[in-house]
Amino acid sequence: MKDKEKIKSQISKLEEKYKDSGQDLSSYLDGLLHQRYLTYWDYIHLDTLLSLQVPRTHFPDEEIFIMYHQITELYFKLILHEQKQLVDDKSGNLDFFIEKVRRVNSYYKVLISSFSVMIKGMEREQFLQYRMALLPASGFQSAQFRMIELYATPLENLVHVSDREQLSPGVSIEDLYEHIYWKKGATDLATGEKTLTLKQFEYRYTPRLIRIAKQVENSTIYHKYLSLPKKQREDQALIDALKMLDMNANINWQLMHMGSAHRYLRKETGDIEATGGTNWKEYLPPSFQKIVFFPVLYTEQELNNWGKQWVDHMLNPDKSRGE
Repeated sequence: MKDKEKIKSQISKLEEKYKDSGQDLSSYLDGLLHQRYLTYWDYIHLDTLLSLQVPRTHFPDEEIFIMYHQITELYFKLILHEQKQLVDDKSGNLDFFIEKVRRVNSYYKVLISSFSVMIKGMEREQFLQYRMALLPASGFQSAQFRMIELYATPLENLVHVSDREQLSPGVSIEDLYEHIYWKKGATDLATGEKTLTLKQFEYRYTPRLIRIAKQVENSTIYHKYLSLPKKQREDQALIDALKMLDMNANINWQLMHMGSAHRYLRKETGDIEATGGTNWKEYLPPSFQKIVFFPVLYTEQELNNWGKQWVDHMLNPDKSRGE
């Protein structure tokens, strides 16, 4: 009897749902009768997904390289999925805030721990050969990672450290964007000329990135934190989660890339250039960029020493072991 009452209630709710659609419930039920059962492979478009790996050379490890970057971009999309919910939230609910940041950190944790696939999972000799077929494409051109930064913190905190003191108050988003830190990572230090990698990226994504920066002006995750009541801002769980996000995005993630660059691009006779011509030794070290999403959470000394011990370890491993 209870089952019949439940079904009757569900039918009533369905009638209410579809009453303004121009069709009666009976029509929708007919459609349900004719509809095929859903399969796992159709639901996630598995065949399409597995067809997206298209190497440009015959080297087997290139397929690893492609798949790992595709997986990374999917995790970036997961991070953005959580960030957008947090930026759009108007409730000011502390638990919601903490949960979203923790989810972002969980995705970063997977990415960081999985980077051994890049560092140890490919033959160096293969990489140094198939990489030449990828020019000028580069992981530097990941627009989603740039979006993650824009949702996390205002553009002022993403300006290159050498330009921050020179910018006047009230400078436009467009001007701030021109001084964003990662542009110098793909610019020839001697001539000031932009690499083709950067030119391609700017042409493809600059309008979109500026549009996002304007959409989240005064409503980034950092702004959301600053707008919380004092008691909530001092919540230790939230502070810990935000600091972990800073460390994951702006120290540990770069550290993994430095490890990969040292394995594949460094040699005794002189470092090899990255595929996009990026100045990886100047661009990757977190202590050189000092990008911090939530600077108010740190002391001046902590900001001055941002990421320094990690870079010292990477550039001088023997010294860091006391040798």
